[in-house]
Amino acid sequence: MNNHQIKLKGITWNHSRGFTSMVATGQRFSELNPQVEIHWEKRSLQAFADEPIDQLAERYDLLVIDHPWAGFAAKNNIILPLDKYLSEAFMADLDKNSVGRSHESYSSNEHQWALAIDAATPVAASRPDILKKNELPLPENYDDLLRLSRKGLVIMPGIPQDTLMNFYMMCCTLGEDVCIKDDQVVSNAIGVEALKMLRALALEMDPRIFGWNPINIYEAMTLTDRFAYCPWAYGYSNYSRQGYARRTLHFHDMIDIKGKGKAISTLGGTGLAVSAKCKEIDTAMKYVEYVASPECQRSVFFDGGGQPGHRQAWTDENTNALSADFFKNTLPALDRSFLRPRYNGHMYFQDRAGAPIRDYLMHGGEEKMLLENLNKLYRQSKNEPH
Repeated sequence: MNNHQIKLKGITWNHSRGFTSMVATGQRFSELNPQVEIHWEKRSLQAFADEPIDQLAERYDLLVIDHPWAGFAAKNNIILPLDKYLSEAFMADLDKNSVGRSHESYSSNEHQWALAIDAATPVAASRPDILKKNELPLPENYDDLLRLSRKGLVIMPGIPQDTLMNFYMMCCTLGEDVCIKDDQVVSNAIGVEALKMLRALALEMDPRIFGWNPINIYEAMTLTDRFAYCPWAYGYSNYSRQGYARRTLHFHDMIDIKGKGKAISTLGGTGLAVSAKCKEIDTAMKYVEYVASPECQRSVFFDGGGQPGHRQAWTDENTNALSADFFKNTLPALDRSFLRPRYNGHMYFQDRAGAPIRDYLMHGGEEKMLLENLNKLYRQSKNEPH
């Protein structure tokens, strides 16, 4: 009998969606494999977005990561190419059952660097009880949204990271993907219009939003009765489940923008990766395969607070019944969402571009000058060694 105890250590992010879901899968995997112990630790959402994964991969076997790190990881051999260890059939199933471009988002240099265990993009959220009490319909377009904002009932996340993602969204929806050209983030015409539209909304909102991420937004919407609608923030199915928060939120697809169609928001979500320093690779691969499997995704992972990345969990009757149809209602937004640039230097740009846009939303300014400053950052991100 083999008494060799295998211990794996993982790092994820500090929310029920990111942490208790992984603890639940680790616990169940250990029950099925008694010789294995999996210990999960957590870090803040901001650290999750910012902290370089090369430092984390030195200390942890398993990493829950943000997909823009894929290019950096591929170039620097920090995490293992999962397609070399997992079966072709399993990888093909994940590709076929991707929610939007989630699976693709973790591929780079013809390898798969993480499995999309969690899928998310900014979507709309509401407090149906407040809207009903005030006899207000859900906004259907930008003008409706502006009118509702003027009643003081609308908020959106305003920290630099989310402000940048919303700028990407506005540009994409108005007809131009960002960071496609070599020297320009977006054309002046589209960039100026996107900035002005976001600022017009921000002017009507509680200034506290500029310190709030999506979690803060949803806590404010559920802990108080001040806010009835958020037009776009990364979706959290937890807040649509009975008993999780003081009030239950309903999640929706987003509004039409200036006749261009429904908003095209910026894909988020998380992927599960294995450090190149991991000494128990076979066990780590069995675990990541277990977590990403459709069975685990729609049961243990979801029941533990997770927001699945497998399409079968998004269309599942049980997950939708327990979340006020969060998944069915928002799936169209996931399927059309914009896949962020993932070139090796993009994190340099992403870390620096949100703050000046946020400053503009707070205080105003000259849009073309702001865009030129963003273009300088963009060119630096392409040229800096990373």
